[in-house]
Amino acid sequence: IAMAATRNVMRAVRVFEFGGPEVLKLQSDVLIPDPKENQVLIKVHACGVNPVETYIRSGNYARKPALPYTPGSDVAGVIESVGEHVTAFKKGDRVFTIGTISGGYADYAVAAANRVFPLLDKLDFRQGAAIGIPYFTAYRALFQKGRAKAGESVLVHGASGGVGIATCQIARAYGLKVLGTAGTEEGMNMVLRNGAHQAFNHREANYIDKIKEYTGMEGVDLIIEMLSNINLATDLQLLSYAGRVMVVGCRGPIEINPRDTMSKESSIIGVSLFLATEEERHECATALLDGIEAGWLKPIVGSEYPLEKAVQAHEDIIHSSGARGKMVLLP
Repeated sequence: IAMAATRNVMRAVRVFEFGGPEVLKLQSDVLIPDPKENQVLIKVHACGVNPVETYIRSGNYARKPALPYTPGSDVAGVIESVGEHVTAFKKGDRVFTIGTISGGYADYAVAAANRVFPLLDKLDFRQGAAIGIPYFTAYRALFQKGRAKAGESVLVHGASGGVGIATCQIARAYGLKVLGTAGTEEGMNMVLRNGAHQAFNHREANYIDKIKEYTGMEGVDLIIEMLSNINLATDLQLLSYAGRVMVVGCRGPIEINPRDTMSKESSIIGVSLFLATEEERHECATALLDGIEAGWLKPIVGSEYPLEKAVQAHEDIIHSSGARGKMVLLP
């Protein structure tokens, strides 16, 4: 009887109060959730870690989940069971998600079937966990909000992390001229290997001058900005006429001179994947699944952590010296 009783529990990271990384508590007696109608239960093989999860956990984010909760949106794994009315998936299917209902830092996760996509055999589970938020955000920033067109130039400010690599790969595949910045030699090489035509080290004192020199009088048409609280004022100087800065990441306020937007009629546009409509998500998914099929969408996995090290992962994603691909948890 004891055995039967333990089979329906799993390990999951739970947050009982908002705060620093230490509020992430791994528990081994969490009930395995049941998929309701239009939901699936996934045996999690890998779960992506995103900066936004640290902002939500701290309690300083616009969206606050009800406590206690389990973080994690981007899981990859195998369908364990399906709820009523689910016809697109069956037990045993390899899948990845762009959202979960029960949380992805766990052995099992429930997700809405319309947030789940087939994972082709050419990608492993760790790569599957690196698709969701990074690639959907990158596609949304470039095309749905940034209106990027083939032949335009894009600067990816912070190009060696999950969203950065995704942006470089997508932009290159769609015919843009791609420039990327990273904070280490290794990061710069990774950016160049993943679609950038040119890479710059954003730790060098004069790197902005180098970008200006490279782009000449024209400037760049589009900037995908991961750290707008540091870079936004400078970004406005780098833009072309009618250029756009897409604010993808931000960790605080910054002072800018709005006149810099007037001289070029440039725009600052915020990007939030959470506000995407069903149609927009479908458009992203179609483009990205095509990219996996065609072979240009190849997630780069960086640091890997066991579920026990979720606290460390949350510290590292904010404080580590330079991003190198997508951070994942492996249950």
